[in-house]
Amino acid sequence: MFREKIKVLDCTIRDGGLINNHDFGMPFVREVYKALSQAGVDYMEIGYKNSKRLFSTKEYGKWKFCDDEDIKRVIDGIESKTKLSIMVDVDRVDIEDVPERRNSPITMIRVASYVKDIDKAIYLVNHFSDKGYETTVNIMAISRALDNELTEALEQLEKESKADVIYIVDSFGALYQETTEFLIKKAKSIIKSKEIGIHAHNNQQLAFGNTIEAIIHNANYIDATVYGLGRAAGNCPLELVLGFLKNPKFDIRPVLDLISKEFIPLREKIEWGYIIPYAITGILDEHPRAAMALRESAEKENYREFYESLVGEVEE
Repeated sequence: MFREKIKVLDCTIRDGGLINNHDFGMPFVREVYKALSQAGVDYMEIGYKNSKRLFSTKEYGKWKFCDDEDIKRVIDGIESKTKLSIMVDVDRVDIEDVPERRNSPITMIRVASYVKDIDKAIYLVNHFSDKGYETTVNIMAISRALDNELTEALEQLEKESKADVIYIVDSFGALYQETTEFLIKKAKSIIKSKEIGIHAHNNQQLAFGNTIEAIIHNANYIDATVYGLGRAAGNCPLELVLGFLKNPKFDIRPVLDLISKEFIPLREKIEWGYIIPYAITGILDEHPRAAMALRESAEKENYREFYESLVGEVEE
């Protein structure tokens, strides 16, 4: 599957931060950056650039806000070709907080948006592009988007946005390979001047399979996380992607070391990955917040009751 155009973006710290309020310690983030650099991963997404007017720095860790000085502390002294990325959400960023690219350690800014907010996403992505950044628009919850609305959004992104990449995001882990093929082909048929990317969640243990499907149909930007770390069921595992691509520029060994040293101990403190409540929300194309709440309750293993609470069925 060697294809030179394929770029791998690791979003371990950004997506994983949704589990622990973005409160990873500096040594941990440095270890991730060091391993990804040694592995030859193209991009590392280090967190969100959220407004401190909207979110409390007492409630959230530093990777919710990604101040440049904190980022510089992460990368200081580490030789690397891995570019850094941050994500912004529509309506949650103060654009004046983002400096010109030449004054920042960040290379890429990714704008996350639902289809209904695509106008706002285009405004943001064009602003960041004008500041010199590589840019993407990530269309969230794509499994819930109506086909005509998605068509219109893609046409707008092609005609009006300066984004380099348009991402298909399976926020609820609801997609199957056939749907992934349909969405990638649809995006490719409309988006001619930009690359297409895939961001897959693992609710039904299909994140890796759907990522492969996207690659087969010429998606060239691939999201993944170390050991699948991410909100709820987590994401496509980076180690599987690197093993699949067969690109000699990638070296899986630093990632395996990182998992052994940092992620196995982390797994004892934080739960993520495939479990039945997350599978249920994926099957039903629902946000995993209800499953996450269940896992925090005394009823966390009552799978049938949880399923019936979502579908509205009661045993007679």
